[in-house]
Amino acid sequence: MGRPIKEKSLTQRDIIAAAIACVETDGEAALGVNRVARELGITPPSIYKHVESGAVLRRLVALELWRRFLALCCQSIEGISDAAALLKTVAHTARNFARSQPALYNVMTAMPLHPTDPECVPIVQSILTFYRRVLQPYSFTQQETIHAMRMLNAAFYGFVATEQAGLLTLEPSTEESYDVMINALIKAIQYIRQERGE
Repeated sequence: MGRPIKEKSLTQRDIIAAAIACVETDGEAALGVNRVARELGITPPSIYKHVESGAVLRRLVALELWRRFLALCCQSIEGISDAAALLKTVAHTARNFARSQPALYNVMTAMPLHPTDPECVPIVQSILTFYRRVLQPYSFTQQETIHAMRMLNAAFYGFVATEQAGLLTLEPSTEESYDVMINALIKAIQYIRQERGE
């Protein structure tokens, strides 16, 4: 990555970008002030001028990863209007990100997004907006959208966590099982409308 020419030019964004690069290269264990300082070619005290602690650094990185992940998800559904295609695309985008960037995915999902946390509010709102778009063909209410969002996230992230833990060892392939799960979810989404009496 490009490094700041001088320590005086260092910004918090530089530090976050360097931390992400460290995690991509060396895994979650590289997400620390000392390692990031080495990546930038500076001393740790220079980082503390912009980031108060290692815990704050991890939080800032997680928030940035959520932003990037959401941007990726939004890009993936551009031009898609079919209800089933939307859900399948979201499901595969989430799993592909987790499989291609497991360390970044783990850092991101380890941070709960609390709707009362001012730093999390924009991301929470973006997630809700995204799922309204994905679930638009179903004409859900706000409450129904949240029910569906929770159901989908539990399935996507739960499958990924189980797969990452190496617990899916039987045949058939995990790809086949994931597709079966997605198709079942598409049918399950209809249950929410049926509960409304439609």
